Amino acid sequence: MSYGIRLNVSGDRACFTRPEMKVERVSYDVMTPSAARGILEAIHWKPAIRWIIDEIHVLEPIRFQSIRRNEVGAKVPVNKIRAAMKSGDVSDLVLVVEDNRQQRAATVLSNVEYVIAAHFELTGKAGPDDTEGKHLDIFNRRARRGQCFHQPCLGTREFPARFELIEPGEPTPVAIDETRDLGFMLWDIDHGGDRASLFFRARLENGVLMVPPPGSPEIRR
Repeated sequence: MSYGIRLNVSGDRACFTRPEMKVERVSYDVMTPSAARGILEAIHWKPAIRWIIDEIHVLEPIRFQSIRRNEVGAKVPVNKIRAAMKSGDVSDLVLVVEDNRQQRAATVLSNVEYVIAAHFELTGKAGPDDTEGKHLDIFNRRARRGQCFHQPCLGTREFPARFELIEPGEPTPVAIDETRDLGFMLWDIDHGGDRASLFFRARLENGVLMVPPPGSPEIRR
């Protein structure tokens, strides 16, 4: 944790979709480590660093809400996109929303707030100019200014995340007083391997979810 950071994130709604739910979206009780990583990468990411999530603090009571949304049930085939990129002709890249719209139910979280505690490591792609201090300064500066490469979201793009850096030395906000087993939770996708889904047994201890580090025997396929 020499180069650890803490980030307060919040939003009106969130949906950290359970992959076992194929038709209707149902959120996990708590933000997943992969969703937390996505928020940090929206603020600062380079091939030279890899974010590792250590803890997720839950600051607001866990509340679910059922909603119905209009979604587009199709996407442009990949082969058409590749052909358009090759030829430069995008006339075939058409998706008529009215013909593909469908209404789906979702069980989402409402009024969420978390503290993400994380650190980063340098990867094999780090160059001689890539130091831990340099990337830490960049992240802290961007987070203080509210800068991001793209809008960070709470699980899905429809639910934007507000974020605020917790400065070194500042106390961490108090988490909810709740301890319980959350079952198996998605840890992340094996992006460097076969892209399999990786899971771990999640448990909330006094409102804090401890996340196993990469390579831990707690992480299963």
